[in-house]
Parts: sequence; structure tokens; C-alpha cells
Amino acid sequence: MPRIQAIKEFMVREFLPEGSADELDADFDFLAAGVVDSLALLKVIAWLEDVHHINTDEFVLDPEFFRSAAAIDVFITDASRPRAEAA
Repeated sequence: MPRIQAIKEFMVREFLPEGSADELDADFDFLAAGVVDSLALLKVIAWLEDVHHINTDEFVLDPEFFRSAAAIDVFITDASRPRAEAA
């Protein structure tokens, strides 16, 4: 399953139970629609850590990273890149 679809399925399952992942646009704005608030962001972050093995402690997290499924996908891609080691 493509990652963007998995993100949409998670978001629908957790925050839009009346919706459909297949009908959810990848650019649907979760923040503007009020779907994701600060507590929901914590749930999304926990999911990223658990499912995608991203150590979010290594990042300055911005709500913009979680605005849409597409934004979350970009964050996962960026967060999964190897980090340069500190000198």
C-alpha cells in the first residue's frame, strides 16, 4: 500500500470515522477543518514514532508538518533521511 494511502487511512480511522480514505484528498487541510488539534497532533506523532520508527525528539516539530496527508508524507520522507553526524 502506498504510504500516502496508509496516512489517509490512519487519519480517517482516528479522526474522521464517518469519512473514507479513498475519498479524502491528500491535500485536505486537517488543521483548518478543525480535525486535528493539539491532542490529535500528539496521537499523530506517536503513530509516526511507532509505525515509521521516527524519533521525533530529533526535530523541531511544526504543526505545518501535519496539515495534510501530503504534508505528513513529506515529513516522513525528510525525517527518514540519514542525518549528518555532529562533528
